Amino acid sequence: MVHVHHSHEGDSLAGAAASTMVRSGEQWTAMRAAVFDALASFDKPASAYDIADKVSQAQGRRVAANSVYRILDLFVSANLARRVESANAYVANDHPDCLHDCIFLICDHCGQATHIDDDKLSSGVRAAARQAGFSPDRPVIEVRGRCGDCEAG
Repeated sequence: MVHVHHSHEGDSLAGAAASTMVRSGEQWTAMRAAVFDALASFDKPASAYDIADKVSQAQGRRVAANSVYRILDLFVSANLARRVESANAYVANDHPDCLHDCIFLICDHCGQATHIDDDKLSSGVRAAARQAGFSPDRPVIEVRGRCGDCEAG
């Protein structure tokens, strides 16, 4: 079965994130919008501290990383963001209206993380976990190596 994503960027991404959050029964507050905008502005996975710094600069007041962590946890549960487990960092999900398991390709040289969707692979991981008597809630697959740009350079 072929699944086509409608990827968002810029204002379209912020609008899709806000709509997804409201549909999940949560409010889209000014602080949540600021955190999401900061997260979406990074071209690599960003830590809560990176995001807190960016929001603090934009607002001219200190925003605590603990507050950002709580918002990021909410974003992950609402499918607005993905957590790169090995880096304790986050990326904005450019198609928040589609739910897939995470498969990240992480470049050890430049830090870039590419998120791909392969339901066949992740469903195999889920099946293997169930066969071992384990109930998989959120499979995350991370492949570390070199991206095409770094490999070529």
